[in-house]
Amino acid sequence: MLARLKHRLLAATAAAALIGGVVAVEAPSTARAAVPETIPLKLTNNSGRTEPVYIYTLGTLLTTGQQGWADASGAFHPWPAGGVPPVPAPDASIPGPAAGQSTTIRIPKLSGRIYFSYGRKLDFRLATGGLVQPAVQNPSDPNRDILFNWSEYTLNDSGLWLNSTQVDMFSAPYAVGVQRSDGATVGTGHLKAGGYRGVFSALRAQPGGWGGLVQTRSDGTVLRALSPGHGLESGALPASVMDDYINRVWQKYAGSTLTVTPFADQPARKFYGRVSGGVMNFTDGTSAVVTSFAKPDADSVFGCHKLLDAPNDQVRGPISRTLCAGFNRSTLLTNPNQPDTSTAGFYQDAVTNHYARIIHDRMADGKAYAFAFDDVGHQESLVHDGAPRQAYLTLDPLD
Repeated sequence: MLARLKHRLLAATAAAALIGGVVAVEAPSTARAAVPETIPLKLTNNSGRTEPVYIYTLGTLLTTGQQGWADASGAFHPWPAGGVPPVPAPDASIPGPAAGQSTTIRIPKLSGRIYFSYGRKLDFRLATGGLVQPAVQNPSDPNRDILFNWSEYTLNDSGLWLNSTQVDMFSAPYAVGVQRSDGATVGTGHLKAGGYRGVFSALRAQPGGWGGLVQTRSDGTVLRALSPGHGLESGALPASVMDDYINRVWQKYAGSTLTVTPFADQPARKFYGRVSGGVMNFTDGTSAVVTSFAKPDADSVFGCHKLLDAPNDQVRGPISRTLCAGFNRSTLLTNPNQPDTSTAGFYQDAVTNHYARIIHDRMADGKAYAFAFDDVGHQESLVHDGAPRQAYLTLDPLD
């Protein structure tokens, strides 16, 4: 369902179930008993905008794999059959709060997204394979001129995972939160004052095509900035945008070793990378080659896929996600021991993921999901609790 969002692995000894891009970890049965079938989600509209707001809870039932939507009470409704070409989906919108107001809905045990849009309802379609998500990198997408955004969530027997995400685009700002079982409330996702407009201004000021990621409506309204992967698709960014850095990494590790320690709780488990014949081979402690990577391109780096594919295993996936983070943050040349978790060294090379750099710089707590494996080193904008009392989604000002 979440085609552009990559699975994220959790360095834990428990078996991890990767659901909808948000990591869910199996917990003891006592935790299962603590999580009801639905929990309240309080939506607060601090945007200052006067247009009506529409809310959608869309996702996949964890028990059956069935796709559908939830109404304001948290009741799940499966999608009807789709068609070719895709046919309009049933109206799954929920009226959102007016400016300065709050409303509370209930969200069920799903893996999916909570969408919100300003002024117009989103246009969802159903294909034979299920729901067609908005894809605003396509100029003909019916949602191209709508100001909207979404949060990812998974609610299951082990608790709630709720994030703010910029993996596909940076748009209408919002923050997420959870009231934990102990009554304390934690949140993330707020921008610094002036941060929303600041992201667009900084992208436009960055040479090399980065300003082309910004999309505006015909009336001049700024709608969003596409992620750099989508910028490559649309031609806003040149395909060679990361080549210089990638080439320098390959040259460095043709003559030295890159050490990857992907599991924080297993510091003795290391993998060693060396480039030979244009391929980076990784060996384990016995010197056996366990996986190899061809030199990636910018799309592989920004999307953490293709030549940097990360399967849900215990070797290639963890190494790949570490490489992906190192390339996006440009830390592979400055630190041969990865992952690098010292944020002071992130994005310091002239060739880097400037989209991620600019977004992180303008987040109030520095946390964001600006690329698929931005959780390496715990840089992600995510809240979690094993027995949540309530979730929160706050629509913030567009300033």
